[in-house]
Amino acid sequence: MSNLNPSLSKPLRITAIVLRYLLGVIFLFFGLNGFFQFIPNFEVTGAAATYMQGLGAAPYFFPLLKGLEVIAAIFLLTGRYIPLGIAILGPISLHIFLFHVFLTPLNPVAILVLLGDAFLAYAYKEHFSGIFAK
Repeated sequence: MSNLNPSLSKPLRITAIVLRYLLGVIFLFFGLNGFFQFIPNFEVTGAAATYMQGLGAAPYFFPLLKGLEVIAAIFLLTGRYIPLGIAILGPISLHIFLFHVFLTPLNPVAILVLLGDAFLAYAYKEHFSGIFAK
């Protein structure tokens, strides 16, 4: 808890902790699903199918993506290297959101994931201050 932005109120601190665990569980579940296929993949058509086929043509892409999801989820769930987990999931969350905005019907979980990751980045903003230093 000491890694959180000290200016956050108690309700926002609790929200950050809940979101950290929620995103950790979501990314752990779907990351492991990429390796073990315990839930079937959803059917995509049109431009989304073409896009997914293109990504799948590179044999390293999905194992790398799902491996990063699992590693970042473990960081969030264990409370170790939380800012690194947030940084790893930032571009992944944005990609998931944009995929659902432009290629498939919008999924509310995509919105939750993007907003949750953005909120966590704010909650741990002191760890990212060096990136934005002039």
